[in-house]
Amino acid sequence: MLGEYKILEVEGKLLIRLDQSKDQLNWRLTIGCSLSGKWILHWGVSYVGDTGSEWDQPPQDMWPHGSIPIKDYAIETPFKKPSKDDTFHEVKIDFNPSSAIEAIHFILKDEETGASYQHKGRDFRVSLVNYLEDDGNMIHAKSSFGKWPDAVEQLPNMVLKAEASCDSKNENRRLEGFYEEQPIVKEVSVGNMVNVAIRKFPDAANIVLHLETDIPGDVVVHWGVCRDDAKTWEIPAVPYPPETTVFRNKALRTLLQPTGNGSRALFTLDEKLDGFLFVLKLDANSWVNFQGNDFYIPLSSARSVKGQSDSESEETSGKAHTDGIINEIRNLVSGLNSEKSLQTKVKEAKESILNEIEKLAAEAYSIFRSSTPSYPEEDSDADDAEPTINISSGTGSGFEILCQGFNWESNKSGRWYMELKEKASEISSLGFTVIWLPPPTESVSPEGYMPKDLYNLNSRYGTIDELKDLVKSLHGVGLKVLGDVVLNHRCAHYQNQNGVWNIFGGRLNWDDRAVVGDDPHFQGRGNKSSGDNFHAAPNIDHSQDFVRKDLIEWLCWLREEIGYDGWRLDFVRGFWGGYVKDYLDASEPYFAVGEYWDSLSYTYGEMDHNQDAHRQRIVDWINATNGTAGAFDVTSKGILHSALERCEYWRLSDQKGKPPGVVGWWPSRAVTFIENHDTGSTQGHWRFPGGKEMQGYAYILTHPGTPAVFYDHIVSHHRSEIGALISLRNRNKIHCRSIVEIVKAERDVYAATIDDRVAMKIGPGYYEPPSGPQRWSLALEGYDYKVWEASS
Repeated sequence: MLGEYKILEVEGKLLIRLDQSKDQLNWRLTIGCSLSGKWILHWGVSYVGDTGSEWDQPPQDMWPHGSIPIKDYAIETPFKKPSKDDTFHEVKIDFNPSSAIEAIHFILKDEETGASYQHKGRDFRVSLVNYLEDDGNMIHAKSSFGKWPDAVEQLPNMVLKAEASCDSKNENRRLEGFYEEQPIVKEVSVGNMVNVAIRKFPDAANIVLHLETDIPGDVVVHWGVCRDDAKTWEIPAVPYPPETTVFRNKALRTLLQPTGNGSRALFTLDEKLDGFLFVLKLDANSWVNFQGNDFYIPLSSARSVKGQSDSESEETSGKAHTDGIINEIRNLVSGLNSEKSLQTKVKEAKESILNEIEKLAAEAYSIFRSSTPSYPEEDSDADDAEPTINISSGTGSGFEILCQGFNWESNKSGRWYMELKEKASEISSLGFTVIWLPPPTESVSPEGYMPKDLYNLNSRYGTIDELKDLVKSLHGVGLKVLGDVVLNHRCAHYQNQNGVWNIFGGRLNWDDRAVVGDDPHFQGRGNKSSGDNFHAAPNIDHSQDFVRKDLIEWLCWLREEIGYDGWRLDFVRGFWGGYVKDYLDASEPYFAVGEYWDSLSYTYGEMDHNQDAHRQRIVDWINATNGTAGAFDVTSKGILHSALERCEYWRLSDQKGKPPGVVGWWPSRAVTFIENHDTGSTQGHWRFPGGKEMQGYAYILTHPGTPAVFYDHIVSHHRSEIGALISLRNRNKIHCRSIVEIVKAERDVYAATIDDRVAMKIGPGYYEPPSGPQRWSLALEGYDYKVWEASS
């Protein structure tokens, strides 16, 4: 892949005009921008007599065409070009001057980059009355009417001010028109990539070459092939990609097909050819080549091994290929670890390494799946049993679908285990493969997250015998079971000589050496905490050998005595991920997921588009466990939350056109979700936007990662839709490493294809999969979401 990127500042103008409409009754505020891009006006109004800085939604008769509501305080209106050939964008707002509106407030948003433009960190304000105090953000008439440009030169940041006059505060106000220009600066990432991949399939005589680029606009590939090192161009035999023409009997020209983030084409070539030659034609005078020469892609490396039987060749080449992949992964992991030891973790380098590991792992996994022998049904008496998929400890098979089997209120009946047992068959029939149970231990809090005696499993959810019975029933219907274990903190049984609760009883009768020494609330004599302290209970010092030994014994006892298959790890921010690795290596769970929860990045109360720092912290924790556990993808949850609530679906693509959460960097370790017992249920700390839950599930149940579904949604009116999405996921064999290609991420719509088997869209905007060689049929449809399957 070739690519070069740099950030440029592009300057433009923001133009504001207030004038009277042609009917002489209403007035019009026009806001324009001279910079190219997808601009959105995020705006609202304030009324005469309002106090504070809150906005209100404008009355509906003020909404320009295409506007959408943002909660109850604002609307968003896309800028439009006055004419097709114009580079200028504008929004026109008509209003009645006799209304009680005091001012119009707005922020300019760039849908392409996610950037918001304000004035010194505050909203722009156009006052419609003259008695308001100028706070530095108002737009004032510095001149009388200027000319509204047909085309404006390029220049950008901003400031605005408006002035009006009135005879009194509430009556007979007289507006004065004005026109003003303000500079605005937009940061633009300049650079493009050209990516070429080749693949040789064992049973085929051809090589498939995939070429893609993110260069915008119509891109033509001027191409040919060669048969030796002389690299003499010639035209290959058919077939050719669509939109291909012959150029002077010396080469071919193919118009790349748009993908949403660029364009691409597939070329089918004879395996006997030596190389693929090309340059890119952008227009009559613009060409892209490789340092003054043609791009040259050798094809010999894609050929299969010669001089062997077909089966022998397949086995040898497959083994060589997978061995090569394994070595590449080892080298990449070594690179990651060496970066850590040198403390030179450059974000871009780490991201690149993780992406390469995922690609290689997905390729190796695909080879393994396709090479696994199958046996005819009639050969039921054969001695050899069908081999099972090799399970990776802690991360499962890759096809898991997780059900959270409780909510915040489940403890109140006192018999939750028995109630859930009655639903075991129903949960399994929906297609779930793993279920997460609540914390099993005696606890100061009824929900179980303030554990006391770890070996006492009689809790508010039921008795130890009822728990065993439940786990046995869940296993009976094919479900793996995760126990919710709280390893970060523990409530004490006794007070020390100072009256501080830090002495423990029960089977694990630790003293205050088991408590970290840097939490002043609990006067521990242990070492400093290796993470963030949880101040409601004594934080356990995992650096103590006796603590780790006791916790390992407890986890192994839970595996054997109760039958848990894995763990949900609470508040893992509180202690080093390396200790988690020790616990998982010893207890050998089938699946494990940690709750690493912290805040996303915000500027002036609005979520930033770039959340790389947030997902990096989660990835760092996973890496500290040596990849033995996954983590809840809080980043994706937060971005989905904001995208759907504010109709900002562009947020669902990062700067490189990938999913913006952990699932975009390390999908096999990302457990995606939209709600849980903390964010939803009766706590509602961060409830998913109401009425849009199924859009969230349409996203996580079609995308890579391991999706988790909240119990409350399973027993709600969403049940059948969730079941249909799970069925589609299983039917199309979507797994944690599936390949997602984002084809659209705009203000009102997000669309993607997954493994070339499934296409989906969420949001009120329009998207249909393109017609072509791949035929699509609509499989599922709901409120603002659709999912298609590829027809065989």
